Amino acid sequence: MTQNATDPENTSGGNEPPKIILPAKTSLLARLRTYFLTGIVVTAPISITVYLAWLFIDFVDQQVTPMIPAQYNPETYLKFSLPGLGLVVMLVFLTFIGFITANIFGRTLVHFGERLVNRMPVIRTVYGALKQILETVLKSSSDSFRQVVLIEYPRRGIWVLAFVSGRTEGEIRRMAGEELLNVFVPTTPNPTSGFLLFVPRKDAIVMDMTVEEAAKLIISAGVISPPDPKAGPQPVPIDPPPLPEKQPAE
Repeated sequence: MTQNATDPENTSGGNEPPKIILPAKTSLLARLRTYFLTGIVVTAPISITVYLAWLFIDFVDQQVTPMIPAQYNPETYLKFSLPGLGLVVMLVFLTFIGFITANIFGRTLVHFGERLVNRMPVIRTVYGALKQILETVLKSSSDSFRQVVLIEYPRRGIWVLAFVSGRTEGEIRRMAGEELLNVFVPTTPNPTSGFLLFVPRKDAIVMDMTVEEAAKLIISAGVISPPDPKAGPQPVPIDPPPLPEKQPAE
């Protein structure tokens, strides 16, 4: 039987590089299992993405398409449905609303509507909070959730990734007496839930990874770890050579 590795005692000289132990031949069943798992890895992300996109498009179509008048609905004159029709109508409608509100007449209507809403005790609170959140998140010049930091939480010595949502202002900033950051600590594997923390700026370590890379790391529970751009190319790990037998002491 052919040996895959040489005996350490038969190596000539101490300067000769160690031999790499080659893996034994895999069986047909093991190779089929590897091919099957590889197929899952390749097809699952694409299939799940397409499925979720289809669910979203179908949901929008069911909500928007029935509101289109029959004489303006292309499906009235066709023998088949048009997937994505409701999504297209919604995008056109939102773009038109944005165009209308960009002029003086539209801004006047919005201002008048906000005055009416501000007279309603409960609705004005919900409307004001939602409006402020959307303006902050969608503003092109905003830095919200564009920076990843590393903080110690829930105690010293334990580190978590967090997203900077802004700079702490108002009463919290005054009472703290130092510069704070509003950070959102997401949970694993569902990053939509988490904790809002007010962390001293000096205690937050700014990371080089992007928000997308941090989200992948959090969702995968640490399985997908982004590479360190400052560490340079990493060597390919190989199996270490076998240790020589222990020589008896003289």
